[in-house]
Amino acid sequence: MPTPATPPARGLRLRPFRAVRYDPATAGELSNVICPPYDDVGSSHARALRRRPHHLARLLYSSEPQTAAGQLERWLQRGVLVRDSLPALYVYQQQLGAKVLHRGVIGELDLPTGTPAAVLPHEDVQAHVVGQRAAHMEVLRAQLEPLLLTYRAAASSGSAAVEGVTRRRPLAVARIGRITHSVWACTDLSEQAAITGHLAGASALIADGHHRYAACLRLGEQQPRGPWGQSLALLVDQATHPLQLTAIHRVIPGLEPDKALAAAADVMRVRPLPGGARQPLPGELVLTTGGHAWVLTDPDPRSLDEALAGQPTEWRDLPTAVADHLLLNRTWSVPDLPGAVRHVHDAHLATASAVTPGHGIAVLLPAVSEKTVRTLAGAGVLLPRKTTSFGPKPAAGLALRVLGAP
Repeated sequence: MPTPATPPARGLRLRPFRAVRYDPATAGELSNVICPPYDDVGSSHARALRRRPHHLARLLYSSEPQTAAGQLERWLQRGVLVRDSLPALYVYQQQLGAKVLHRGVIGELDLPTGTPAAVLPHEDVQAHVVGQRAAHMEVLRAQLEPLLLTYRAAASSGSAAVEGVTRRRPLAVARIGRITHSVWACTDLSEQAAITGHLAGASALIADGHHRYAACLRLGEQQPRGPWGQSLALLVDQATHPLQLTAIHRVIPGLEPDKALAAAADVMRVRPLPGGARQPLPGELVLTTGGHAWVLTDPDPRSLDEALAGQPTEWRDLPTAVADHLLLNRTWSVPDLPGAVRHVHDAHLATASAVTPGHGIAVLLPAVSEKTVRTLAGAGVLLPRKTTSFGPKPAAGLALRVLGAP
């Protein structure tokens, strides 16, 4: 039988692995124990999920890694979680009715060490968050959710192999809300070879998981001979089943709308929107509060230069850079403190958060194109934090990477 192809050093090297998965006979219905995508879990929702006996939230959202590690060990001993017998690449799909939302392949991804790198981050990270993620993974000796990456590669036998795998009976199926999450195990060596060969010449863009990626790199540097030269990863072919790219909006609850508008008019053109808030067009920001809305365009060049001093020149055309640096930081003096700014992924929710006159505003941003993100990432330009939201994001708990589990 053929063996999986060995990709070149600078391509993507995705390896089959023996995933640890829930056993429904012991854990119960899979839909009741896996975690919804991260953006769908607020703090109150996470607390509710942690009350369920075998829910992954008890591990994923634990603030005490040692406690979570003990819980993980007990679940392994009791057979709540079991390791698959054969190494596999896992095809993962999200579906709404008959519509496939996205499809990708889960495996152990070799983290790049050379230049140019095969994996491209596009957003900066916060050192303390990286430290928290690294400590959590190291104590648990596990990765509970995959990095989400997109790539582009020419159609090949690898993409056909992924398609063929989905025609079989799924290994596991779960529903969260209206979305069906399905997983298939690809254990055939010839199919694995086709899939890994398909990835060999491609590079990937991190869509979600920048802090977890940086945490893996940190652990790999600290333990050069350890297991952190690889990471659990979900790779999505942007040419066949693309992720969608949307903006992340800003809600500033402590800002007085009248003062914010007056100050914004000093550095940008401000015009009222008679019909109320709407999705901004490229080159626009929309400010809304209490059912009223204004469109902001044409930032003053000198003010923008001062606000972006020391930043890449490419940031001048990024809506998040204009919003965060010109408006929030320089014009409105919003402190970079927890709670001062809320980042909301849905424009309607952001607008609803600013419905009371005189009590806070929302700044709606246009989405940046995937092409722009990839081009800047390839040039080594990191975007401002909370610029992009790729989706739909995967559920966690369908295929875990657990080091040293029985």
